[in-house]
Amino acid sequence: MKRFERLDRIRRLDPVADAVEIYRLSAAFEFPWDYTRALELALYRTYAVPSIGRLLAETGELTERTQKRYDDTVLLLDTIVEHGFAAEEGRTAIRRINQMHGSYDISDDDMRYVLSTFVVVPRRWIDAYGWRRLSRHEIVAATEYYRTLGRHMGIPAIPATYEEFEALLDSYERDHFGWDERARQVSDATLDLMASWYPRPLAPVLRTATLALLDEPLLRTFRYAPPGAATTALVRRAVRTRGRLVRLLPPRSAPHFARQNREIKGYPTGYRVGGLGTRPTPGLRGCPVRHRDVSAVDTTD
Repeated sequence: MKRFERLDRIRRLDPVADAVEIYRLSAAFEFPWDYTRALELALYRTYAVPSIGRLLAETGELTERTQKRYDDTVLLLDTIVEHGFAAEEGRTAIRRINQMHGSYDISDDDMRYVLSTFVVVPRRWIDAYGWRRLSRHEIVAATEYYRTLGRHMGIPAIPATYEEFEALLDSYERDHFGWDERARQVSDATLDLMASWYPRPLAPVLRTATLALLDEPLLRTFRYAPPGAATTALVRRAVRTRGRLVRLLPPRSAPHFARQNREIKGYPTGYRVGGLGTRPTPGLRGCPVRHRDVSAVDTTD
C-alpha cells in the first residue's frame, strides 16, 4: 500500500453514511498515536470547567484511582471505535457510559461541551502535529461519529456541523473556564499519571513537556507557571518532527486500537466491557450533569 492510498479510499466513501468506517480508518490506521494524545487532551480540557473538574474530584476516581479511571474511559470509547454502535460490544460500552453518567447530576450544557472536545481537539492536534492534516471527509465523518455517540447518550441539541462544534467549544471555554482548587487536584493527578508511564527520573521533564503542549487559557486557569518560550518551542517542534518522520514510514498494515496502548496498565489478563467503569454509591454527588432516566436512552440506533 502506498502512503496516501488509504486516504484515497476514505475519499471514496460517504462521510455521513460511512462515518464509522472512516473514523476507524483514521483513528486506528492513519493516526492512532495522535488520536490517543488528542483525546487525552480533550478530556483534560474539561477539568478547567469548575462544574466538571470539581465534581470529578468529589468522586475520587481521578485523584485516588487515576490509572483505573483512565483505562476504563479509554477502553469504553475504544470499544465503540473497534466494533461500532450496532455490535453487542459497542452497545454494552454505551450502556455502561450511560449508567455512569446517569448516576450523577450533569448539565446538558456540560455534556455537549465534553462531546465538542472529542470533535474539535483531535482535528486541531492532528493539523498541528500529525503526519498530514485531516481531510474534509475525515472531519465530517468524525463529526457524524460523535453526533451519533451523543444521540446514544441522550444529549439534546447536538451541533450539526464541525464548525458548530468548534464555535460551541470556544465560547463555552471562554465563558466557563475558571479556577477551582479541586479541579486543580484532578489536573495534578492526571499529570502525575502521565509521568508515571515512564522511568521515574524523567517525571519532571515529562511534566514540563506536557505543560508546554497546553495552551495559555488552560495554563492560566489551572495557575501553572508556563514553561519558557524556548522550552515550549522545543517541545512542540519535537512533536511536529515526529509527525514528519511518521510520514516517511510505510502505512500501517494492521489497525492499532487504544486497548493496545502501553499506557493501559490495569487489565494485564484482559477485561469484560460490561465490567468497566464505576458503579457509584446511590445518592453520591460526583459529576456535573442533571440526572436522567438512562433506561429511556435508545442504544439500538
